[in-house]
Amino acid sequence: MMASTTSTPSVTWPGRVLEGPAAWRGADLARSETWIHRFSSGELAELDRALAGVRGLPRPVLDVTRDNFVLPTLAPTLARVKHELLHGRGFILFRGLPTERYSLPELATLFWGLGTYLGTAVSQNAQGHVLGHVKDLGYDANNPSTRLYQTNQRQGYHTDSADIVGLLCLRTARHGGLSSLASTVSVYNEMYRRRPDLARVLFEPFHTDHRGEYRPGHKPYFSIPVLNFHAGELTGIYQRRYIESAQRFEEAPRLTPQQVEALDLFDTLLDDPALHLEMRLEPGDMQFIHNHQLLHDRTAFEDWPEPERRRHLLRLWLCPPDGRPLPPVFTERYGSVEVGRRGGVQVPVSELKAPLDV
Repeated sequence: MMASTTSTPSVTWPGRVLEGPAAWRGADLARSETWIHRFSSGELAELDRALAGVRGLPRPVLDVTRDNFVLPTLAPTLARVKHELLHGRGFILFRGLPTERYSLPELATLFWGLGTYLGTAVSQNAQGHVLGHVKDLGYDANNPSTRLYQTNQRQGYHTDSADIVGLLCLRTARHGGLSSLASTVSVYNEMYRRRPDLARVLFEPFHTDHRGEYRPGHKPYFSIPVLNFHAGELTGIYQRRYIESAQRFEEAPRLTPQQVEALDLFDTLLDDPALHLEMRLEPGDMQFIHNHQLLHDRTAFEDWPEPERRRHLLRLWLCPPDGRPLPPVFTERYGSVEVGRRGGVQVPVSELKAPLDV
């Protein structure tokens, strides 16, 4: 018999199917290109002029701002893109940047400069890197301290610790490495239709591994629901491997059979081709996603033997000044839930770096 779906005062959840532009299905979007913006020749020329305008700054990349990276024509387009990210479908793919025309520092500057119109970059690791490099460094994916983007293994559907996540593809793998996106709302809706009792479980706290990146005096894991319904919005925060690796700490409560069953169904739905959208990022593609309403994945890949050909993407974690309200429970992971001042791995501003390689 199905368990009761009656909520208790300790759990805030919708208890119904949710509607709106965030409730898209991958099978529908795969038949269209409404989520792709192809740069026009005029827009590419404007990016070149903006790039020329920031040459010679004391600190490459870091000193580039929205004020000095001037995009008079693209700026209104980027404002519409940001609105679509935060209040609509939740993602965009820019296509057509000719990477072969630029050096790595120039590509990093173009990516960063465009990103300044969407939000402020926050640190992606304890070293204060605000410009990340997604590539296989040969690390052991089973090591609890390993960040999965530094391996060639499948990442699994997850969220990152920022409002907006941006990727710029520089080089692709020999085989695999596909990007996949899923609507948190649509996956929740399908789970609610099938097993509302298990859907409700995801609104209760799960214990998640900090993977070594936590502040002194805090626990090495944090407790937060996979799904949160706050201020009328459904927000997700998820990484199955990190939930499981938190079990290595004796003081962390054990996962219950019902929690495992709920996570298993959640993962099964995320893997459903009818729900997720899979894409191959080509050199020059820029993908931006709203982390709070999407989960993303990357398939395993086989890389090229030559170092200069190996898969390489640049990454930004961005905090927009007009992001959605987050529940207080996000504070342990985001450092703050203050709109415009949250997310990333907390380090002093003076230690922020934009490395051009790893």
